Amino acid sequence: MTIVRLTGLEELDGLGLAELIKTKEIHPKELLDDSIKKLEEINPKLNAVINVMYEQAIHSIKDIDYTRQFPGVPIFLKDITQEIAGEPITSGSKAFINYKASKDTAFVKRMRDTGVLFLGQTNVPEFALMGITEPEFYGPTRNPWDSEYTPGGSSGGSAVSVATGVVAIAGANDGGGSIRIPGAYCGLFGLKPSRGRTPVGPNYGRLWQGASVDHVLTRTVRDSAAMLDELNVCEKAAAFQALPFSEKYLDYVDKPFSKKLTIAYSLISPLGTKVDQECKDAVMKAVKQLEDMGHHVEEKTAPVDGRKIANSYISMYFGEVGATFSALESILGRKVKQSDVEPSTWLLGLLGNSLSAKDFVLSLREWDKASYLMESFHHTYDFYITPTTAFPPASIGELGLSTMEKNLVKFVSTFGLGKLLSKGGFVERLTEQSLERTPFTQLANLTGQPAMTLPLHQTSNGLPCGVQFMAARGQEHHLFQMAGLFEQTSDWIDVSKNPFYQSTNS
Repeated sequence: MTIVRLTGLEELDGLGLAELIKTKEIHPKELLDDSIKKLEEINPKLNAVINVMYEQAIHSIKDIDYTRQFPGVPIFLKDITQEIAGEPITSGSKAFINYKASKDTAFVKRMRDTGVLFLGQTNVPEFALMGITEPEFYGPTRNPWDSEYTPGGSSGGSAVSVATGVVAIAGANDGGGSIRIPGAYCGLFGLKPSRGRTPVGPNYGRLWQGASVDHVLTRTVRDSAAMLDELNVCEKAAAFQALPFSEKYLDYVDKPFSKKLTIAYSLISPLGTKVDQECKDAVMKAVKQLEDMGHHVEEKTAPVDGRKIANSYISMYFGEVGATFSALESILGRKVKQSDVEPSTWLLGLLGNSLSAKDFVLSLREWDKASYLMESFHHTYDFYITPTTAFPPASIGELGLSTMEKNLVKFVSTFGLGKLLSKGGFVERLTEQSLERTPFTQLANLTGQPAMTLPLHQTSNGLPCGVQFMAARGQEHHLFQMAGLFEQTSDWIDVSKNPFYQSTNS
């Protein structure tokens, strides 16, 4: 075996590292040791990973199939739904602390088949319910560009593990922006695939009613494309299947468009709420680049009712928390108590229990209406561009419940007033408050379209700011084409410039 010095590894993506391993220029154990060293340096400061699997990863080296796409490349998986046989899966909650997965989920099995080594699990907000990663049980994950700010959520821990160079790829999922929001806040590429593109079985037949899709966060476009080539599957027993795609996504990353495109963009929040100028500037930089490339770009808002989309998303949100409480009761063998979960989670569960079946069905019908409207929209427009988020990252602790709000939750719970919360405009106010910073991402989850965030802008204080591109269902290959174009421009953020990026020479 040829041993080479490990300098320069921080410049390689997952495919680059895999090539070194395939050609025996580096041994998987050396690469694993390098990632562990980096993690031990950054994790006490940024809290990205909550469960390490060093021994399991080392033990797995002997089983590596070097013909796979990513043999021996270390990755992290997300501490929700991405269940690894024999490992805990807490969903960011103390309530699940004693729960261990009995087997790999279909997504994890598919990931394992790519040749990767699972190095641990990343931090998430409780039940992955927030666009920030600040669970009470594990503590907040911090942004590597400035540790006083959030990396976003719910895949915040995964984003930080990639943005610091600890790994090149990390598992993530997206039910309302949970790949794209942390991607935008950490300067990464993040693509949410079409509904049904990646496996969900056997435990999660319709993740968040089809709103949630598993994939990865990466530093390079080609890593994301190559991983989707591996994860792309028609899961016959699943509730949803994506339009078939028999080509290779990786082939599209460097493929130029054969025609001039017609592209729509909007700077307006679907909720009618404020959008920060930095987020608008990010979009306009992308618009100028596209116009300079010769494409036709015009300002045009998506033909959907943003308020109805938000309300139907939140209705699903409530219902899913209520259903999670039921699953938790079967694990605990008793009723869920308020002390088992965080106050905000308990409040959402109360609202979920007060939601009627009729309301839930009506909310799902809004998804279908929006799907048809957006499909028609994309007959005219190849892409739809918005800010990924309406604001740059919030500071740590900024978006938590106030003492007054926590007392309100306690009062409502004590006196059984959950149903009253659904009246008098409370839900509408809660919806606006919950989504005003991230109002752009939910549409693609509800319609099942693919969408991505591109790292194309930094704020005046140096924090990344993403631009979202949406395409019609089944058109991930065109998103990869577009991302590949922008990756070659000077606007693309160099994530290695953040102060926590771990060089192997450090």
